[in-house]
Amino acid sequence: MTTPGVDDAVQEKPEKEPVAERRLHPITPLRRAWAPVAVVIGWAVHDPDQAQRQLTRLTTTTLLIALAVIIPAAALYGFLTWWFTHFAVTDTELRIRTGLLFRRTAHIRLERIQAIDVTQPLLARVAGVTKLRLDVVGTDKKDELAFLGEREARALRAELLARAAGFAPETAHEVGEAPARELLRTPPRDLALSLVLTGATWGALVAALVVPPLLWMATHSLWTVLATAVPLLGAAGASSIGRFVAEYDWTVGESPDGLRIDHGLLDRSHETVPPGRVQTVRIVEPLLWRRRGWVRVELDVAGSSNSVLVPVAPREAAEAVVARVLPGVTVPPPSALSRPPRRAGRCMPLWWRGHGLAVTDTVFASRRGLLRRSLALVPHAKVQSVRLSQGPWERLWGVADVHVDTGANKTVTARLRDAREAAQLLGAQAERSRTGRKGARPDRWMV
Repeated sequence: MTTPGVDDAVQEKPEKEPVAERRLHPITPLRRAWAPVAVVIGWAVHDPDQAQRQLTRLTTTTLLIALAVIIPAAALYGFLTWWFTHFAVTDTELRIRTGLLFRRTAHIRLERIQAIDVTQPLLARVAGVTKLRLDVVGTDKKDELAFLGEREARALRAELLARAAGFAPETAHEVGEAPARELLRTPPRDLALSLVLTGATWGALVAALVVPPLLWMATHSLWTVLATAVPLLGAAGASSIGRFVAEYDWTVGESPDGLRIDHGLLDRSHETVPPGRVQTVRIVEPLLWRRRGWVRVELDVAGSSNSVLVPVAPREAAEAVVARVLPGVTVPPPSALSRPPRRAGRCMPLWWRGHGLAVTDTVFASRRGLLRRSLALVPHAKVQSVRLSQGPWERLWGVADVHVDTGANKTVTARLRDAREAAQLLGAQAERSRTGRKGARPDRWMV
């Protein structure tokens, strides 16, 4: 005997529609085709003597034949890797299927996505394409979709964020990118001057100019000088010109899905600081910046590589942006930071004066550094564990260190506190962390 209507209900249930897979932009094979060529170049750089000997043995005919084989093979490799790469968006996840010989399928759950960055290298800007880089909770390496058309990339980013926020699948593609309101823009002149006033820039430049001549006088070996000079010149360029190019036109905007950061002179990046994922904010103040009242703001974001919030700005403007990242948090003024006891100078002569501590209702604030000051702010809700350490010499002078561990696998330390104060701070901070997590904001988009 069958129950009336059951079979009809089963028959009327619509079948689940297959998920439509999409391919990347047709220009992508040009990017993938460089892989075989990069292998050859890497071999030549790794063993330049052997590469030079092999090149001298090649005749013009052999070289032309090699090029006639390598170039089509590289083009075919690029085309096949593009042809076998697909992605699809379902109600709950983003699927990325790649691999020519060895297949790989990544299932990225939408609720685990915490940031989607849009980046455009210089050649990609010329071609009108871009790539999406996804920060996912619990993974160190970012998955990426490279390349997509600019409109398609921004529409896909908005759709993924809308689905992650809980919008219905049929309306997620209609939500669009949330509007942003500009909070801060770094003028190029201020950025250039801040780099000139940074000690690391001059230190790398002096090392690049002084060390190679000294090595030449000591060894008279050209290869030794080049092997040392090239990395030093690269470090000097990265700390000055490289930073200026990367941080050019730095703009911070506020939107419902977090703080948006746009920057870059040649390669443009459109990044998002995920709400609720910021574990630590550091306000850095180099010595030569203090007269101008400039600071730099850095971040520790759980599972993300985003580390700079503001490259350089007046303290008041930077603190206003910090208030957007950490709602309800007020940056303690220097006068509110208590120094370690004077006997701490027996453990760390002179430099003990650079340390300070302030604990408010919302944050654990610890300062370190005498020439380059750095004030770390850790919201109580982000503290994962609290530890106290005391070496033999510190125990002799009655001081101890209090370590606060965050969800970004980083530690903020209050150095050389009075031993009794440190013991009280240990228990009090554990209680603040428990109560702080109860009222913490959810780590979700657009909530």
